[in-house]
Amino acid sequence: MLRTHTCGELRIDHKGQEVTLSGWVQKQRDKGGIVYIDLRDRYGITQLIFEEGVTESKLIEKAKTIGREFVLSVKGEVVERYSKNDKIPTGDIEIRVSELEILNVSKTPPFTIEEETDGGEDLRMQYRYLDIRRAAVREKLELRHLMMAKVREYLTGEQFIEVETPYLIKSTPEGARDFVVPSRMNEGEFYALPQSPQTFKQLLMVAGLDRYYQIVKCFRDEDLRADRQPEFTQIDCEMAFVEQEDVLNTFEGMTKFLYKEIRDIELGDFQRISYQEAIEKYGSDKPDLRFGMEFTELNDLAQGKGFVVFDSADLVVGINASGCAEYSRKQLDALTNFVKKPQIGAKGLVYVKYNEDGSFKSSVDKFFDQEALKVWAEKMSAKPGDLLLILAGEKGQTRNALNELRLEMGERLGLRDKNAVVPLWVLDFPLLEWDQDSQRYHAMHHPFTSPKPEDIEKLDADRGNVRANAYDLVINGVEAGGGSIRIHDRELQAKMFETLGFSKEEAEDQFGFLMGAFEYGAPPHGGIAFGFDRMCAMMAGEESIRDFIAFPKNNSGRDMMIDSPSKISSEQLAELGIELNQNNKS
Repeated sequence: MLRTHTCGELRIDHKGQEVTLSGWVQKQRDKGGIVYIDLRDRYGITQLIFEEGVTESKLIEKAKTIGREFVLSVKGEVVERYSKNDKIPTGDIEIRVSELEILNVSKTPPFTIEEETDGGEDLRMQYRYLDIRRAAVREKLELRHLMMAKVREYLTGEQFIEVETPYLIKSTPEGARDFVVPSRMNEGEFYALPQSPQTFKQLLMVAGLDRYYQIVKCFRDEDLRADRQPEFTQIDCEMAFVEQEDVLNTFEGMTKFLYKEIRDIELGDFQRISYQEAIEKYGSDKPDLRFGMEFTELNDLAQGKGFVVFDSADLVVGINASGCAEYSRKQLDALTNFVKKPQIGAKGLVYVKYNEDGSFKSSVDKFFDQEALKVWAEKMSAKPGDLLLILAGEKGQTRNALNELRLEMGERLGLRDKNAVVPLWVLDFPLLEWDQDSQRYHAMHHPFTSPKPEDIEKLDADRGNVRANAYDLVINGVEAGGGSIRIHDRELQAKMFETLGFSKEEAEDQFGFLMGAFEYGAPPHGGIAFGFDRMCAMMAGEESIRDFIAFPKNNSGRDMMIDSPSKISSEQLAELGIELNQNNKS
């Protein structure tokens, strides 16, 4: 091997030893009679010294020609540094070089390969292989590796078996858009890349494997943002002969195990709330419970007083921003402008200051006297010094807007502590949601989710109020994973497809293989899938998942490094039986 030690390994205890190191040049500093080189590998940085009167002159001259990112192999003696560096683990020593081999030269990199780089995101993605050399990125990939190892350790200990499922499958109409792959041998027909291994893992339960998992690539052709990629990784799991409680306990256990092993955080039992409670209290099905500011509905107190904004609203609802009564007009205007942004959509904001002297000052003093505002404050558990922020309008839109305002206030007040971890289970989602455009119901999760047993009879006459036997794990306001107890009965599955608007022929064509399998003794089963990339980012206290993926795509779904997607030749297209029109569209 071209090294006896790594560049992060040597300490003062190694003083006097002859060693061989290999790596990349982080910096070269020519001080005339002395040349210093910082040599870097995956494990750290070690300083090399070439000194007049000690090192051969030809070796010093060679060292002076070395540039950033040259690949070197050096031999030398570990010596104690005169000027020590307490910022790196190897800072007590340096290597007095006796042999130097340049393994490869390097062009000057397009950005500095340091913690604080001068490269923009697009440039770093174009040269991702250089970006990964930076400790900030490499450490994220190391965390990903550790997460993967610990997931496998836990699930193997719980008797799960890892099974790989196909990547070339059948396209289905439900869910996000599929990536499709043309088949050369079956002209005019296409595979789809899986959005998840959902039907396969259910078939594995029918096959009797009992407990399955897979750390698996999934693909969705949808709009991107910081926590989405066209290809992403799931921890995909399924269990047979279980009820909801069994699944929750198993994967609450896995989450606790990961936080203990990786961040040394002991998590207590996870809170559980219903979907309806989450929406009513926080305006979101993934509430951030690191802080309070629960919603308080004020319809009974605020309507019928002549203020048309409130009187015409479906919902009047507010939050109590503790200690914010001193907010200036400029700050209040900023909050008003925030909720009026198009992506939030509120028409305005009503505020009530609960002054330290017990009086009230509001933006609706013309319509509500001090006594009325005091009643509001009592209902919202406010005390002197607090600020009440109130929105009104259509229920869904108003709750959404107040959720955004709540999160914004939590951010401004420093309540969304990155070091805090507050997980919860959100339960009892609606099974179906009405789509106004298509004028039919869609599955909120997927069409294989079982209704709550007591709600099955509602599928005929009260579909909007059928609850799903489904659950999401939310951590710090981010959905970490979600799953459900599945339908395992052919008749109920056929009923579900009918409810979703499938004809019998369409259901048979798309999912006949699954319903057929249910006729051969399908056990009760359920499962869950975690967004693995997202969990890695959450474990590190970060929002974007990109740096936890070795070679991510940008917001346009492009790989900047290999320039993909790209056009293919007319010969390839002809071989696939695909013709392009004049607008270059198939």
